[in-house]
Amino acid sequence: MIWTALGGSGHIASFDRSKCKVTSGPRATGQQCPEGWTLYPTPGPKFKASVTANTDFHYYNWVDQYNTLGLGENVPIANGTGSDSLIALIPQTREWVVMRVPYPLGFYTRGLDGRIDDPKAGWKGRGVWASYDSFNWHNEGGKGTTGAIVKFQIRPNPLAE
Repeated sequence: MIWTALGGSGHIASFDRSKCKVTSGPRATGQQCPEGWTLYPTPGPKFKASVTANTDFHYYNWVDQYNTLGLGENVPIANGTGSDSLIALIPQTREWVVMRVPYPLGFYTRGLDGRIDDPKAGWKGRGVWASYDSFNWHNEGGKGTTGAIVKFQIRPNPLAE
């Protein structure tokens, strides 16, 4: 399974080669497997006069292969460049989890990665780190503002300590 974020249309897409009817031979040109693709429209506002094109620009995606965030294994996460967020898709349920950095901080992310520091510590020992270190003029603070790193963690319930 391959996951990708489609910046122009506002989708996360998966490609599953096992769904392809032609995978080898002279007819396998790379253009013959539309059945392998699945598109998941991301949440958020759409462009005026468009039914599907999202105004958010998903520049990058990352797949949480090891349940780093607590949402499950193999969960794709896209950066919501225009929405100050990370957007995770739970593939089994097609539910979206939107993780937002609240205003006034601003969050113009271009990358993320997960890390498990202590697998025995539950949600406290793991998290996803995202940077907003490019295009700092999008952030509050004006000229000279430097980038930063944000750590995202999801508690199993709101009262978890």
